[in-house]
Amino acid sequence: MPERLPLHDLHAAAGAVFVAPCGIEVPRHYGDAGAEYAAVRQGVGLVDRSDHELVEVTGRDRAAFHHAMLSNDIKGLAPGQGCRAAFLDAHGKVQELVVVWAMDDRILLVVPPGRAARVAEGLEAYLFSEKAALRDVTGERALLELAGPDAPRAAAGLTGVEVPERPWAHVPATLAGGPVTLVRGDGETGEAEVWIDLPARHAVRAWQALVAAGARPVGLDARESLRIEAGTPRFGHDVDRTVLLPEIPLEPFVSYTKGCYIGQEVVVRIRDRGHVNRRLRGLALEGEAVPSVGAAVEADGQEVGRVTSAAWSFGLKRPIALGLVRRSHAEPGTAVAVRVDDRRVPATVAALPFAR
Repeated sequence: MPERLPLHDLHAAAGAVFVAPCGIEVPRHYGDAGAEYAAVRQGVGLVDRSDHELVEVTGRDRAAFHHAMLSNDIKGLAPGQGCRAAFLDAHGKVQELVVVWAMDDRILLVVPPGRAARVAEGLEAYLFSEKAALRDVTGERALLELAGPDAPRAAAGLTGVEVPERPWAHVPATLAGGPVTLVRGDGETGEAEVWIDLPARHAVRAWQALVAAGARPVGLDARESLRIEAGTPRFGHDVDRTVLLPEIPLEPFVSYTKGCYIGQEVVVRIRDRGHVNRRLRGLALEGEAVPSVGAAVEADGQEVGRVTSAAWSFGLKRPIALGLVRRSHAEPGTAVAVRVDDRRVPATVAALPFAR
């Protein structure tokens, strides 16, 4: 049996149809995925992100340790700041993608569904004399997200606290009588975003207050359309442990001035003297059929890539996908075909993001 989110009953009462892509039941839609997509593009949508997990890091060496482990500048984060980062192996291949939030007395790592234990174990393997302790606190916390042009205003209206502008910056606030942290997202949907980190026991009241204020619940179908249009890679789909960091849009994950970290030599060498043999690209398909993950991308009578994510684009009114495509065919505008069932569907390689 798949696990359920703490707010499962609220989603069910709102008409949610569920799916369990990572072993956790999440709302696929609430009856009208197109309207949910429009809420994010035009107003404010509300997403339950509690399928994501949290690792808490304490100890005086927590920042220095993660600075040496991860691809971004962790020591440069003041309390109230954050960033995306990658944990690589010595060959520059992505082991994990995380979001780092620096607090006064700890660091929080936001990780994809089902990854908290693996992230903690992978990092702890490098702990020697450093004073740092990692703990999975997933069950103690809930994560909600407001997304859309009105998201910052909605959060400020309910809490009386302005959300910072800088991506992943965060401030304490009170929502529906309970303590929360408001965190500015970095636009994985292509719109303004405010993540809300709060105690799990307070999640029901917070969700109800956000819905009462006009935020529309948004399910996975609309979220995937938004994410793929924005060209945001997802770990376990577009990125796994076979992928080199420079094969994906890596700017949000990397500091080139921070000094050494695991895999740094490979990343810098590719930047300065080499190239990768494939790139994560967009694929705009003809027709109406959405390809399966893993579908072959073909050109010139051979396979030149694979689909890593796909969805119906409510904005472009066509199927779109992300895929790892060989360098020889990765130039935007290149004509390719994607296998959909037994058919070869014409497609065009697209620069990311699809929608700005």
